[in-house]
Amino acid sequence: MESKMSETILQKLRLTDLQQSLQQAGYRVEIASDPVANIAYLRSATSGLAFDVRPGNRLAADDQSFADVAFSAVLQVQGELPLELVNRWNASRRFARLQLSHPFLVFCMDVSASGGITLDHLRTQIEIWDRLVQELIAYLRDELRRPNVAAGAPDSVASDAAPPSKRPVPEADSPATVQ
Repeated sequence: MESKMSETILQKLRLTDLQQSLQQAGYRVEIASDPVANIAYLRSATSGLAFDVRPGNRLAADDQSFADVAFSAVLQVQGELPLELVNRWNASRRFARLQLSHPFLVFCMDVSASGGITLDHLRTQIEIWDRLVQELIAYLRDELRRPNVAAGAPDSVASDAAPPSKRPVPEADSPATVQ
């Protein structure tokens, strides 16, 4: 027998609902504000990597609701990062993508509620994001250790692999870094 949660269909997304879903999945989440774009968004972290959940297309009938969101994490690149490393990730993974805009590496995943989604589907999208972040961290560490990558870019991606007690808390607008 399916739970009541499975039966609820979301036709639109709200930050407060997303915040609650992320908290139920075990994340600490805060609502932040982008002073330049004048929008609210969610800020959280997984596996030591800070990420944002930013609203996408607003719905005309309700300025607090939107049709989609983008999960994104920004990493600062130090030195040169081979574009082939980014392209190899994108060619071998689904759902999320990497974009290199030196000096930043941006990791994004879109979630749409168009046509309606269940709360279980939303929870699954959060789980996919978490898994992909973990895979990305491992991928970057493995690829950057390879001699041909390391020779061309000794410190390609800045490290934030310090123990949690030694790691600075990222500010809302500062990029996170990982090795």
